[in-house]
Amino acid sequence: MERANSEDALGLRGRRGLAGFVGSISSRRESVMRRGGFPSLRFAVDALVLLATVVVAGLWQLRGRSQPDGTWFLLAYPVLVLLLLAFRGRYLPTGHPSRLDVTAHVLGATSLAAMLVIAVVSVAWPDSRPVLLVGPVWLLSGPALLVVGTGLEWARMMAHRKGYALKPTVIIGAGAVGERLERRLVDHPELGLRPIGFLDEQDGLSNRRVLGGPADLRSVVSSTRAEHVILSFLRAPDSAVLPLIRDCEELGIGISVVPRFFETTTSRVVLEHIGGLPLFALRRVNPKGWQFTLKHVFDRAASALVIAVLSPLLVTISLAVKSSSSGPLLYRQTRIGRDGRQFEMLKFRTMSATSDETSGLVLDADTAPGGVEGVDRRSLVGKFLRRASLDELPQLFNVFHGDMSLVGPRPERPEFATTFAERIERYTDRHRVKSGITGWAQVHGLRGQTSLSDRVEWDNYYIENWSLWLDIKIVLMTVVAVFRSAE
Repeated sequence: MERANSEDALGLRGRRGLAGFVGSISSRRESVMRRGGFPSLRFAVDALVLLATVVVAGLWQLRGRSQPDGTWFLLAYPVLVLLLLAFRGRYLPTGHPSRLDVTAHVLGATSLAAMLVIAVVSVAWPDSRPVLLVGPVWLLSGPALLVVGTGLEWARMMAHRKGYALKPTVIIGAGAVGERLERRLVDHPELGLRPIGFLDEQDGLSNRRVLGGPADLRSVVSSTRAEHVILSFLRAPDSAVLPLIRDCEELGIGISVVPRFFETTTSRVVLEHIGGLPLFALRRVNPKGWQFTLKHVFDRAASALVIAVLSPLLVTISLAVKSSSSGPLLYRQTRIGRDGRQFEMLKFRTMSATSDETSGLVLDADTAPGGVEGVDRRSLVGKFLRRASLDELPQLFNVFHGDMSLVGPRPERPEFATTFAERIERYTDRHRVKSGITGWAQVHGLRGQTSLSDRVEWDNYYIENWSLWLDIKIVLMTVVAVFRSAE
């Protein structure tokens, strides 16, 4: 009996020891993911990857021959790459750039560092062949950084989605903007912030997650162990808001601020100073300027090229549509484009031409139309075309004709556009530019019957922050998005 009790005690201590060991690993993992630990980890991993590529490339070059001139100078390559990436903000604790942006930053840094090393080696050792010396390192380092970095980001994203290392976040301001912030943070845990409540003193608030007023910031942070504060909109003068920022600084917690005119704040904002007074210069995109003129010229040229390349596919789909069911080859629907002008948007017909497509369609107040509306009358071929988004290909002819663009907000039917303009704030802003086959909202999953206000927000972001690189990003993201079900 005593032996059994001793074995139970040993087993209990063993289980406690194992639980403590697992708990210590979990706490260490969370400490790495929080409070700037992850950027330091990313810096260390990048440094190890770069050093490994230099060693591998150096050993490869030393096989069967003497040491090339300037080989030791390859050690400057990792330092230059790390400095360039740090200059681009890769190791800052804030910011969540897209994978395409990261790819551009990494390839740009490795290429520039390689050119600098080649220049120095060619000057210091005129008889050397610097391209052969640096080339293997450059070819190895870029892909290696991207692969390892992607794995590291994926691990962090999965940890956040499972609830690990999320910073408890208090939102100051429980109005419409504050609630939108809360919804965004809940929908995107990969940002690493977990909303736990609001601070606000407005009368008549129905939000049950209001933890107190702004004056209760210190006590709420202490009781909830909040690690981040987002300052949204308050019905208070700036003189009453500034102490909240200073309180956050004294408490040592992170703080983010939603700018007062966030609707007009773009990536082109430039910070200037008049004496000690900061001044934000807003540089807005002119949809009727020369940049968009070049965009439309490129759209027509690109659409003609794509039509020529995809002509066998277009013929094959045409034959499949005609053989699947009776009716016209193309489905034509009136849509609203730039400056409110109407045009006929083309699609491959995917449904039987028997009745109105929108019959039986009932939408919520904030739901956009799309997908299967009313009775499902799709043919077998039509189901495949919609799932692969191939029914949209005839819109290349709309682009070539000048009614649409390759990238832009999706056009809507006149009856819906009129209703949405009355119901959704800033909905008509989309009519400043040409409609697109694909858009910023679509590549972020806002297709079919999804939130209309979210679509408007993403589409207006595209218009305000347009650039050629943004268009390229959207096209590349579309290639990935078409492999997901559109409905």
